[in-house]
Amino acid sequence: MTAPEAESLRAPTRPPRPSVWRGQGTVVAVVALGGAIGAVARYAASLWWPARSGGFPWATFGINVVGCAVIGVFMVVVTEVWAAHRLVRPFFGTGVLGGFTTFSTYAVDIQKLVDAGHPRTALAYLAATLLAALAAVWLGVTAARRVLKRRQR
Repeated sequence: MTAPEAESLRAPTRPPRPSVWRGQGTVVAVVALGGAIGAVARYAASLWWPARSGGFPWATFGINVVGCAVIGVFMVVVTEVWAAHRLVRPFFGTGVLGGFTTFSTYAVDIQKLVDAGHPRTALAYLAATLLAALAAVWLGVTAARRVLKRRQR
C-alpha cells in the first residue's frame, strides 16, 4: 500500500514511442542506398575521365550538369505524370542523384585550382558550373514537358 501523497509523485506514463522504421527510418534507408549507388557511379566516372592537375575538372563538371538535367526530367515525371511510391523521390532524387552530383567535390576542385596558382581557371569553373547546372535543370524540365505534351496528342 502506498500513501495517497505518493501517488501524485509518480511520473506520468507515456504512450509507447512509434518505431523509427515506421516514421523516417525507411526514408533514411532508401536515401542511404540511393546515395551509395550514386556515389559509386560518380567515382567510376571520375576514374574513367580523370582531371589533370591544374586543368579544368571536366569530369566533375559533366557529372554535375548531367545530374542536374536528370533531376529536372525526374521532377517533371514524378510531380506531373506519375503517382510514384512515397520512397521513389527520396531514393532516386535525394539518394542516387544527390550521391551522383558532387557539389562538395566542385568546391574542393575550386580550392585546389586556387592553391595550385590557377585562379582564373577556378573562377571560370565556378561560374561555368553554376550557369550550366541551372541551365541543365531548366532544359531538363522544359524538354520533359514538351515530350510529354507531344505524347498526349
